[in-house]
Amino acid sequence: MASRTDAQNRSDPLESLASRFAATRQLSLDLVAPLSDADASAQSMADASPAKWHLAHTTWFFEIFILRDHVAGYCLFDERYPFLFNSYYEAEGPRHARPRRGLLTRPALDEIRIWRAHVDAALCAALPALPPAAHKLVELGIQHEQQHQELLLTDLKHLFAQNPLGPAVWEPPIASEVAQFSAMKWIKGGEGVVPVGHRDDGFAFDCEGPRHAALLAPHALASRPVSNGEWQEFIADGGYRTPSLWLSDGWAWVQGEAVDAPAYWDDDRQFTLSGWQAIDPAAPVTHVSFYEADAFASWAGARLPTEFEWEAAAAAFDPHGGQQLDAAGPVHPAAVADDAVLQQMFGSVWEWTGSAYRPYPGFRAAPGAVGEYNGKFMSGQFVLRGGSCATPRGHMRASYRNFFYPHQRWQFTGVRLAKDL
Repeated sequence: MASRTDAQNRSDPLESLASRFAATRQLSLDLVAPLSDADASAQSMADASPAKWHLAHTTWFFEIFILRDHVAGYCLFDERYPFLFNSYYEAEGPRHARPRRGLLTRPALDEIRIWRAHVDAALCAALPALPPAAHKLVELGIQHEQQHQELLLTDLKHLFAQNPLGPAVWEPPIASEVAQFSAMKWIKGGEGVVPVGHRDDGFAFDCEGPRHAALLAPHALASRPVSNGEWQEFIADGGYRTPSLWLSDGWAWVQGEAVDAPAYWDDDRQFTLSGWQAIDPAAPVTHVSFYEADAFASWAGARLPTEFEWEAAAAAFDPHGGQQLDAAGPVHPAAVADDAVLQQMFGSVWEWTGSAYRPYPGFRAAPGAVGEYNGKFMSGQFVLRGGSCATPRGHMRASYRNFFYPHQRWQFTGVRLAKDL
């Protein structure tokens, strides 16, 4: 076979970008394919958004930041849409209030699909001529849409859980051999000065850098995430009724919200995107808040890992491995047969850390509207690591920093313990 020319080699990154753009956009459509217009338009709480809004907002991102700003003569598909589908970008002007997104019964779901097709065609046609800066924005848009795919699933789960009928988006997965429950072991972690943060070898969000040194004290990490069975022991031992286990804010939250179990639990069953299912004692516990994670760690005589303890350990693992989202279908964390010393570092459930979401030394937000992506949220939130069963495969890295407020638990959030040595 003839060797590839330099021109062909140079075209590979562009071909890859186009291919990943198309695949990402298609997966979003596949995720909403089982939904009616009503399913896709409803909003169950202020923290969640309708599935239709996620489809629209991710389209708005590509239309505004790439087509409007980098393609001469491009006209917006509908001049009204930027107001409806901007999320939090103050630089882009006023927008529809987040808690009222469920009132957007129009435009209809099919109209949003038509708009998506229009934007996709325009971007694909323009891509070869776009400058490198715009190519970087397309990459950011792909990563942004992958984040919204996970949000779409978790928001949809919260919505369907409010329905007394317990509807299922997908049929349960075909029964297979249940992974054996593995005893939790303690694995000694790295110590001393270690490099953390993203290296310059591919995409990363701005909050993942700059790369810098962190000091790790002697510690150990649990070999796997906390299981449903272990959480049931916590409940049976009065964990939700023992104030000494809880942070003051956490105890106030437990009392105020009458919390006595992870979200979506009802005795020995839990709600999933496949409807109500029996709780698997061996599967990782999920839908717990930072407050719950911290209280469980106290009950277990342990603590939550710091984000740098977690990152130093995860650097040795393939971030594309584990239980992550590959296609539209059943999504729920499961017990996994894993021979690794540290199991399920990526996928299954996001793992709370004890680290506040704050900027790294030398962090600077990017100029313009895209600079609002992460930096302005670095207050009052905690870092989660590792991805979940709803994270699109290929989206994760050891340096990836997710972040939520300590009371939030509608995402696939779980717990890995740590302890001092």
